[in-house]
Amino acid sequence: MISCCVIGASGYTGAELAFLLSSHSEFSVDALFVSENSQDKGKVLSELHGRMAGVGQLDELVLKPLTVTELEAAGHQYDAIFLATPHEASHDWMPQLTAGKAVVLDLSGAFRIKDKSVFSKFYGFEHQHGELLENAVYGLADWFAEDIATADIIAVPGCYPTASLSALKPLEMHALLDENQWPVINATSGVSGAGRKSALTNSYCEVSLQAYGVLGHRHQPEISDYLTRPVIFTPHLGNFKRGILATVTAKLKEGVDEQQVNHAYVSAYQGNPIIRLKQSWPKLDDVVGTPYCDICWKVDEQSGHLVVTSAIDNLLKGAASQAVQCANLRFGFESHQGLVG
Repeated sequence: MISCCVIGASGYTGAELAFLLSSHSEFSVDALFVSENSQDKGKVLSELHGRMAGVGQLDELVLKPLTVTELEAAGHQYDAIFLATPHEASHDWMPQLTAGKAVVLDLSGAFRIKDKSVFSKFYGFEHQHGELLENAVYGLADWFAEDIATADIIAVPGCYPTASLSALKPLEMHALLDENQWPVINATSGVSGAGRKSALTNSYCEVSLQAYGVLGHRHQPEISDYLTRPVIFTPHLGNFKRGILATVTAKLKEGVDEQQVNHAYVSAYQGNPIIRLKQSWPKLDDVVGTPYCDICWKVDEQSGHLVVTSAIDNLLKGAASQAVQCANLRFGFESHQGLVG
């Protein structure tokens, strides 16, 4: 069994991670950590997330405060460490966590953007660990499987980049996108994407559908980097709990027809049990609570434009289940093991 711990286990993503790992035949959840000043320390997950009650190990594991001693020992004690932590915490703790045998799967944004100047502009602090940043592998599991399989630091992408890149990467791989017109991504997330910590801006009673982070959201450079072309990305917050729907409008190269586009998506995702190519436009009800990404597209050959929509659960395919996909790949299992079937 692969010995695992989850740091930041009381949050929405951390709890989903603990649930998925505890149900996996090859992984053992041996510790769940929260910060030393967390009000959740000493509790079990089912006290915070009722559906975790009666789930094997999770009824027995108490949320432990992450002390300096625990932090320094973790890299030597566990085979895999999952970080469902703020960007600053992941950044600061990575040297200690990578000092031992552990593979670290970081669900924050601390190790996704390689350019340190871009990172500091969008995350608000200077990156101090250049060598670790250079060694980190981007964990978009359906596209970087070979790199993930040998990585010791896996920077698991978040929900917006996962939905956006899953929709666009087949077009980029087959060189079907116009070189001059930037793809335009409009994506809407449920309020759980902001995390469990309460704030007026993500209070369910206060949220009304609106755009935010316009022309300056931190996921824009990340999406551009891993698509290898600039994009316009506009996130929206919706008054629902879970899920992301991303609708992308892109200009195709002159002469590209619908058959070429269809071939690009089928060749990219044929046989992939996580990505589902749909004949009708995806809706959140079909993906919430699942690890799937549903994709549908339509080509207007007269204008040369394409519209593609992808739908995911922001806490699963956009976070926890993708991290499990990465762990599967890293430890030699099928990407979808423990997630589907």
